[in-house]
Amino acid sequence: MSAVVLNEIRKGFYLDSVALMRLSRTIAGMAGVEEAALMMGTPANRQIMADAGLLAEAGHAAGGGDLILGIRAADQAAAQAALSEALAQLDKPAARGGGAQAWRPRTLRAALKAMPEASLALISVPGDFAVAEARKAIRRGLHAMIFSDNVSLAEEVELKQEARALGRLVMGPDCGTAIIGGVPLAFANAVPRGEVGVVGASGTGIQEVTCLVAQYGGGISHAIGVGGRDLKAEVGGISTLMALDALEADPATRRIVLISKPPAAAVAQAVLDRIAGGAKPAIVCFIGAEPMKMPANATQVFTLQGAARAALAQPQDETKRKPFIATPGGRNVLGLFSGGTLCAEAQVLFRTAGESVRSNAPIPGVPKLTESDAEHVMIDLGDDEFTRGRPHPMIDPSVRDEALAEALARSDLAVILVDVVIGYGAHDDPAGHLAETLHAHSKPPGPAVIASVTGTDDDPQRRAAQVAKLQAAGVHVAPSNYDAAVWALSAATQWDRER
Repeated sequence: MSAVVLNEIRKGFYLDSVALMRLSRTIAGMAGVEEAALMMGTPANRQIMADAGLLAEAGHAAGGGDLILGIRAADQAAAQAALSEALAQLDKPAARGGGAQAWRPRTLRAALKAMPEASLALISVPGDFAVAEARKAIRRGLHAMIFSDNVSLAEEVELKQEARALGRLVMGPDCGTAIIGGVPLAFANAVPRGEVGVVGASGTGIQEVTCLVAQYGGGISHAIGVGGRDLKAEVGGISTLMALDALEADPATRRIVLISKPPAAAVAQAVLDRIAGGAKPAIVCFIGAEPMKMPANATQVFTLQGAARAALAQPQDETKRKPFIATPGGRNVLGLFSGGTLCAEAQVLFRTAGESVRSNAPIPGVPKLTESDAEHVMIDLGDDEFTRGRPHPMIDPSVRDEALAEALARSDLAVILVDVVIGYGAHDDPAGHLAETLHAHSKPPGPAVIASVTGTDDDPQRRAAQVAKLQAAGVHVAPSNYDAAVWALSAATQWDRER
């Protein structure tokens, strides 16, 4: 019997992408449901749903401001039950952002009228509309954080140039993390206030550094995300340069950390020149870059842990005691990461150690993975190939389940290396989900599992509770992502020594 696909369109009904992804996963988990998605009806989203086999004839009539519900199930009864549940969830007052009596502005103009003192607009609408909303914000005197993706590079350049002329900062597009004045925005963590300011073109990079600064006894003044493309040659680091200026002028910020993948050469020089013109010490972490000539007030580091320690003037890459980790299998390490920059940091360590490593998201000097022909493989599960039409693994950790189950059965692996990222916006219990998957698929003897938890005890999931769940499942939990990679490398090379 062929699968049944049902669609329903809600005209002019908007929910942000994170809420829709969460509801999609809930519906997809119902009995008899093969896949489900709730997405705004933009052309790009309709194509994603069509590619996933979730778009019936009725769905093609949706416009960009409409919500499409797509269900694919084993039979008509299961599809109809899932559709009914999705509609019921959408009709709950909480799904629309408040109780029956709660008022929420429907336009930026109405929001500003209700809160005239506001200085920042957080924009999470389909990418087709994000630039228009951001332009409204900057023209009304607001800075803009654009959570939305699917914004063209040309639109980003034009928007940021206009914002710069108006003296307004644009964070993003595809800016997933920020902490402004102690307030976590989007995927961020609850960290103490302090003297370290962060500028980052990486969401999980910002999260790891800010959480490690907190873990090492420091605090954060502001963490400003700029979007992953800001340091490309086409954009020229517009937001990065403005963020550096803002932190230089901020009396609460004493030291500045910059996190990014290696920028275009001219952009890197412009950024370093701007740092040189400031009075505050800066820590520069171009993850995966080669050593560069730094200004007198700047220090280059090569790992996220190194950035956090340098921000607090602590010894570099001081790894906690490496435990003995038995590896009854081979010597290879497979990394399954939800955080792209955490995956990059692990590659830095393995590359520096002279190990053969490949990745689907390689740093400079690491070959791109075309087949599993390397000793070690680092996979970024947040890459588009895994998240197209699906939630990010920080929202839905089941994205890792299939790869993890396959890895647990491999005899050539010494270690499976994983990250767990918690905080606002993330899954309620990623460690619990990981523990359940390990329980279902582990077959001793098998590869050791080494993990780190990015987060704090003040996060909704509580880092200590997440660590305890992993340890109870037999996972070796390292203090940081860097430490976890060191432990994994040590366990792999230990295999050599024992033979």
